[in-house]
Amino acid sequence: MTTAALIVAAGTGSRSGSALPKQFAVLAGRAMLAWSYEALAAHPAIDRVLVAIAPGQEALLRAAVPEAEYVIGGTERRDSVAACLAVLDGATRVLVHDAARPFVPAAVVDRLLAALDAADGAIPVLPVADTLVATDGATVPRDSLRRVQTPQAFRAAALAAAHAQWDGTVATDDAQMVRALGKTVAMVEGAAMLDKITYPADFAAAEARVATETRSASGFDVHRLEDGEELWLGGVLIPHHQGLSGHSDADVALHAITDAVLGTIAAGDIGTHFPPSDPQWRGAESGQFLSHARTLVEARGARITFVDLTLMCEAPKIGPHRAAMQARIAELLGLSTDRVSVKATTTERLGFTGRGEGIAAQAVATVELPRAWPA
Repeated sequence: MTTAALIVAAGTGSRSGSALPKQFAVLAGRAMLAWSYEALAAHPAIDRVLVAIAPGQEALLRAAVPEAEYVIGGTERRDSVAACLAVLDGATRVLVHDAARPFVPAAVVDRLLAALDAADGAIPVLPVADTLVATDGATVPRDSLRRVQTPQAFRAAALAAAHAQWDGTVATDDAQMVRALGKTVAMVEGAAMLDKITYPADFAAAEARVATETRSASGFDVHRLEDGEELWLGGVLIPHHQGLSGHSDADVALHAITDAVLGTIAAGDIGTHFPPSDPQWRGAESGQFLSHARTLVEARGARITFVDLTLMCEAPKIGPHRAAMQARIAELLGLSTDRVSVKATTTERLGFTGRGEGIAAQAVATVELPRAWPA
């Protein structure tokens, strides 16, 4: 069987309080839509993911999920699903999901698809925990009530027939339309992770459901001291009778930190991104290397939380310049200065640093990378 997943993302999200349609608003470091797209695309039973967006949202979609296949949806949810169905070819099972439910546990998808062995459709549901009352104050029995979520799964033929024969009234979900044909729709256990994001407070609740993975990586660099060169360390010009020699400004401290930051996302090293053979980097300020590394980390939805730098040299004395270096590094990384540690040591006059021939730097960077929980 072939399974397609449709993500309905053509709404305006006017109640969310976001300047952007809520499906494109940033949630835990990435667009909300990207969370559900990634989860559905990664599921081994899903062969194709298709997104329905509103006219004019193409650039927002490309920024959120560059690889996404899409169609232009309609003003109603039913119109967007129908637009997706019109371009599906050969799918035997279809999942329909709301972009406003960003976190999709794989186990729920498994239960939905398994239910299609005996039913025309399947929906994830949760029991109602709160007491319910009618507008006249009468208590409504809740034992037979369930909260319906998405994704909803259907045999493709049943879903297509339901859309073809619908009478045009507003349908709140596709299960309602399939039931109207007399088809069977099973209920499977849903998940709290699938709660819908509608209002501004819902964003905070969703953020709280995102766990973070902590990663640390190290960087190391060495440059020789030579006459006639400026001495840049940690983005600060330090008065000294010699400076560091290198293709760029040879800021050994920023180079080590850059490699550490790149290492947290396995993005190679400074030479990968700024090869010394490229003349455009001759004499370049190393701060731009570190800013680039930060941009790559943030593009992954991660954030840098701490940097620790150790400089190894006999001279100059680092202490008088420590605060300025902390401030510059913090500025480049968007951190407070208490999240930047700058230390210095000598090598007891041993080795090339002990002989005053060069300066070495070692750095460790720590980042937090968000991931949905539970998987």
